[in-house]
Amino acid sequence: MGKRFVILGGGESGVGAALLAKQQGDDVFLSDGSSLKKEYRNELREAGIAFEEGQHTEDLILNADEVMKSPGIPEKAAIVKEIRAKGIPVISEVELAYRHKGNSKIIAVTGSNGKTTTTALTYHICKEAGLDAALVGNIGESFAKQVALDPRPLYVVELSSFQLDDIKTFRPDVAILTNITEDHLDRYEYKFENYIRSKFRIAMNQQANDHFIYCADDEVTMKYLNQFNIKSNQLPISMKRELPNGAFIKDGDMYVRTGQDFTTMSVFDFALKGKHNQYNTMAACVAATTMDIRKDKIRDAVQNFQSLEHRMEHVATVRGVDFINDSKATNVNSTWYALESMTKPTVLILGGVDKGNDYSLIADLVKEKVKAIICLGTDNSKIYAAFENSIPTILTAGSALEAVQAAFHFAGKGDVVLLSPACASFDLFKNYEDRGTQFKQAVKEL
Repeated sequence: MGKRFVILGGGESGVGAALLAKQQGDDVFLSDGSSLKKEYRNELREAGIAFEEGQHTEDLILNADEVMKSPGIPEKAAIVKEIRAKGIPVISEVELAYRHKGNSKIIAVTGSNGKTTTTALTYHICKEAGLDAALVGNIGESFAKQVALDPRPLYVVELSSFQLDDIKTFRPDVAILTNITEDHLDRYEYKFENYIRSKFRIAMNQQANDHFIYCADDEVTMKYLNQFNIKSNQLPISMKRELPNGAFIKDGDMYVRTGQDFTTMSVFDFALKGKHNQYNTMAACVAATTMDIRKDKIRDAVQNFQSLEHRMEHVATVRGVDFINDSKATNVNSTWYALESMTKPTVLILGGVDKGNDYSLIADLVKEKVKAIICLGTDNSKIYAAFENSIPTILTAGSALEAVQAAFHFAGKGDVVLLSPACASFDLFKNYEDRGTQFKQAVKEL
């Protein structure tokens, strides 16, 4: 019999890890403090995996040889403290998947903002070029489940800082760090430095023939870069200066170089608009170039990429008012990027569960572009405090429908209604997808 392998959390990553560990011959037990989704319960039963829900039974957990902790469970949870106190090794799902991936290659993407778009675009380029790739991690399937049920020669993985916290040997062939801004500080003892360290873990096991792509224009990344002993081949991206390696944009053209070869392309051909998306596109193109994908394939893929649902998604134009769903903006910086790309007067729908937000970051953009704010959350006091002196109209809505109707009332022809909440969604909605879907439904009912 294999080792006793216990999984905390029965979401997508937990169930995927359970299936993979079971396949490897481990004695697997999954424990979830709340209730499991029906589909996950069925998958576990079909695979013959023991599980419990609604509780954590210590006797069944603390006898583990190793524990996989789902990224959503914080270190301060009582059961996690007990596991740590007993000295039982804790790993993340991506670590487990990595151990069993065989000779497959990995492109891994992390960062506070832009990681989903960058991951999706990188995957899109690989697919268009005919590579047999899978899109896994925070976006798409669980990495472990993909390795267990449908292994591929290439994995494009989106990683959160929580997934990186519990890696040991995980080593991507190509690592992308889009940027680092204050996010999730509630999980890092409100110390920005702890969160920064988590992000840089993506490169910690890389060797000289691996590649590390990062943004040379990101102040935090550059400030901390030399504190980590990064052994891989560094490929920075920039809009501010020409670089010998990596990618840069000058006079509306992008230049990519990872070896001897140069690729150039006009930014006006990028399917994704907005300055922040030029960074995402550069990162994806550099990653694709390291995979020896032909220039014309990269160019075609970048031109025909469709943007993602809930990320600056144009929903409809109703009587001259554009409605944009950016529900995936769960931190202030994401909202900053959204506002930065607005060219028309904007009614902003903001709010939700605040993770220690500093709204002063968007104060100037709000003053310049926003005519009214609709708060969509159960506690909006911080938003009122931040903006009531600079914005004439701030009011609270109790649902997506109310928010859309109020926003429509304050928007005139030629204006934009932007849902870009800067907060998590767990007070009024199941998740950011649910929030975005309800917003789109409400727009359709206008």
